[in-house]
Amino acid sequence: MHIDIAGLRPERIAVVPSPLAELGMALHALSEPGHHPGLQGWVTGVSAGLDSHLADRMCEADFLWRTTFSDLFMPFAGVPGRSTLPGATLAEDLDLLDKLSDEQFVDAALEFTCALPYCSHGPDVLSDADVRRRALELAASRGPQQVRFSERLLDDPPQIRAWLRQFLEDCDEAFFAEAWSRLRHQLAADARHKTDLLRRKGPAEALASVSPAVRLDESAARVTIDKLGTGHSATEDGGLLLVPTSLGWPHLSVLHRYGWQPALHYPVGSPELADPPSVGQLALRMTALSHPVRMRICRHLARSAYTTSELAQVHGMTAPEISRHLSVLKKAGLVTTRRRGRYVLHQLDVTVVARLGSDFLEGILR
Repeated sequence: MHIDIAGLRPERIAVVPSPLAELGMALHALSEPGHHPGLQGWVTGVSAGLDSHLADRMCEADFLWRTTFSDLFMPFAGVPGRSTLPGATLAEDLDLLDKLSDEQFVDAALEFTCALPYCSHGPDVLSDADVRRRALELAASRGPQQVRFSERLLDDPPQIRAWLRQFLEDCDEAFFAEAWSRLRHQLAADARHKTDLLRRKGPAEALASVSPAVRLDESAARVTIDKLGTGHSATEDGGLLLVPTSLGWPHLSVLHRYGWQPALHYPVGSPELADPPSVGQLALRMTALSHPVRMRICRHLARSAYTTSELAQVHGMTAPEISRHLSVLKKAGLVTTRRRGRYVLHQLDVTVVARLGSDFLEGILR
């Protein structure tokens, strides 16, 4: 995934927390607690205290934050001019949501149907009958709940807008205001730190501090985000927003909707001490382990260190054949080698292998 920032002045890169974006992550964590094992205590406490009516309303449109993180939670990026910053309070962010046109609101709200183009300009679903029909067909494939929501949204956008604002205000009163009073200090501190990095050391250092998955090329013209998803955006006449989240790990979201200001929604306070592998490195490791011979080799190397000759004897293969398999495992970073006299010993890096499950989960959720 790429964001072109050629010619962008450092002062047009802003690091600002957003209460509404954080509320969106809170709703996601409540809907998908499995994505956020570190928040299970908080999720359990909030869920137990939820009013049943609010819990029912939370299910009406949970596809806006459960299966995808709707851009409606970052409306500041869609305000004309492409330079608006998040509000300091939830009320201010909700006022920015009100500034989106009906077309923008409906377009973002229907993202879960994948009915409309995201990275390019397309027909208006409110006026194009074919696009409307396609959106409803795709919603139907996801169940009656999505169909009902989509029909109400397309028939009466102002009614759904009012419903959503009231729902978010009720969530704030029920559980989010208390959470935000704690989280905003951490987010503000992170924003100050990255803004200071930006001023003292430039965009490359600041972006690298956002996540090991984010890098700026040598020409300082393109930001690359290592994700399984693909997409492209450009700052053009606008800026770039960096929005921290305390509740969002392991998700690193990229807003790259056509006509909106690009934004990186990144987690702070990640529980991981080591840098996560790139998506390419993760794929390399899983491919390396998919071969049955290499699996058997790993079984031995997990227990003790072996020479190439010893492995060849155990597996009934030639030394060159074993060497080729070891080369694949070493290239993937799964096997280490050390010399003992005239012998070269190979051993499985158990720590790396043990992380594969969590690395895979982080990679696909990033």
